[in-house]
Amino acid sequence: MSNKCTDTYFISRKSKLLKDFDNLMKTAKSIVIARYGDQFAETLARESRQEYSRLIPQIPDVGDGRLFIQFITATAQTLALYRVLISHGKTLEEAGRLYYLLCETVLNSYPRFMHRLIGYLSFSGIARSIFKKRALESQKRLYPGGYVYYFVEGDGKEFDYGVDYSECGGCKFLSEQGAHELAPYICTADIIYSELFGWGLNRTMTIAEGFEKCNFRFKKGGKTRVASNVIKA
Repeated sequence: MSNKCTDTYFISRKSKLLKDFDNLMKTAKSIVIARYGDQFAETLARESRQEYSRLIPQIPDVGDGRLFIQFITATAQTLALYRVLISHGKTLEEAGRLYYLLCETVLNSYPRFMHRLIGYLSFSGIARSIFKKRALESQKRLYPGGYVYYFVEGDGKEFDYGVDYSECGGCKFLSEQGAHELAPYICTADIIYSELFGWGLNRTMTIAEGFEKCNFRFKKGGKTRVASNVIKA
């Protein structure tokens, strides 16, 4: 089945997206309860679902790449949570911390063999070929609200390969929604991915924090070194 993203892609899948969001909030429930109590956990789940439902028709077309579709839907989910938290007097920092804990919980729920498999596939020849192909497609800029990136060949020592993003669909969407301040917190999830999947990610800059690009460098089994103004690796 084609996974092509059109102007109506997210609208046509609204029921599925809301179901996925419900599952996410079930995972988040214990975290929210531990921090804010049972009553607020129920309130957050209900009101953030309503906000996410409102946001779905506004999610931009980012092309047919599964990874980018996951990126942008996760950004919309996080924005919905953030807006509800702020409306109840919580801070940006609290929302960012809750997001980080939620990502950690979700990714740690994967079986260990999945961590190893994803890590292995991330450094396979097939993965690199796909990255290269997708990079060239992104550079055509067919989707104004999408992502644009460049594949960087490894040097054989410091890193195996890299990816430089010159345009971030998530940052564009958050800026349009008046919530760019949330972007750096969303980028902290890369720390969790790198640690669990053995990416050995070295990243010194992001568009979210005002730089001209995001510079991802991957070294299989290497140490995670991610610069962040909101969470230190």
